[in-house]
Amino acid sequence: MDIAWLRDFEALVAQKNFSRAAEERNVSQPAFSRRIRALEEEFGVKLINRQTLPLSLTPAGEVFLAQSRVMLRTYDETLERCQIIDAAGENVIRFATSQSLYMTHYKTHIAPLVDEGGLEIDLNSTGWAVDQFVSALQQRYCDVILTYWHPAMDALAPLSLGNCDYITLSEDLFVPVSKVGPDGPLHRFESTPKKPVPLLSYGTVSALRSVVEHALRQNLDGPKMLVVNQSVLAISVKAMVMEGFGLGWLPQELCKQELAEGQMQIVGGAEHRHPLEIRLYRDKENSKPTLNRLWGDMQAAIGVSEQ
Repeated sequence: MDIAWLRDFEALVAQKNFSRAAEERNVSQPAFSRRIRALEEEFGVKLINRQTLPLSLTPAGEVFLAQSRVMLRTYDETLERCQIIDAAGENVIRFATSQSLYMTHYKTHIAPLVDEGGLEIDLNSTGWAVDQFVSALQQRYCDVILTYWHPAMDALAPLSLGNCDYITLSEDLFVPVSKVGPDGPLHRFESTPKKPVPLLSYGTVSALRSVVEHALRQNLDGPKMLVVNQSVLAISVKAMVMEGFGLGWLPQELCKQELAEGQMQIVGGAEHRHPLEIRLYRDKENSKPTLNRLWGDMQAAIGVSEQ
């Protein structure tokens, strides 16, 4: 199967017309029609209902559309990873981290050493799912990942069980916060049968989701919580908190300015706050000289040894 056939199929679904789709794909209509026929023959099913105007998908076509998008996304990600690895020089250290860590602990703990050592960094600050960070390190798409760590983060377990080293750079505190109004925090750990506490949580692909769930399990007798929004990134949860939509857990370092200026306030008690480690992981078998130098510099700077 030619990967271009999947893009042809997506174009046809979007345009619902062979002529317009062929024009979009910059091929003649006869050639385009042959490629769609070839795709159907490859899978042995009819994907397009040609008897309707505009064109529509058959039931098999609906299923195929969802799966073709997965295949194209996987193909594009694989192509990007291969190109980055091929383009990066042997001395370039490829980092992967979340936006919140890039804006906080990366800037304070890693960036100064990079500048001082004259190291070349390829930094990927991304909204990946937690398992994508793990696979990126395991597949050598990146040399290092910078991540939050908490015992409840089962998705990071493969890093500890696998062939990885880590350094704990620093610690943070995962705290429930609310926007502050004229009369104090807009949301507290108080609810009524008719009005549960609105919670701004994390999506299932976020590493921080499991820490929120852990926090809620520790307070089963607490108020009823209603999840009103789920985000992948802590930055997005912070934005929703600042708009007053509910309370949410955030790394304290990420919202320290808003806390200091009185725009946000930590709510609840000590039992609602949970420590986070900031860890730097690498593959033990990655012998890149510049990575070894940075790793040694990091250990010396924070006075710890490898785990």
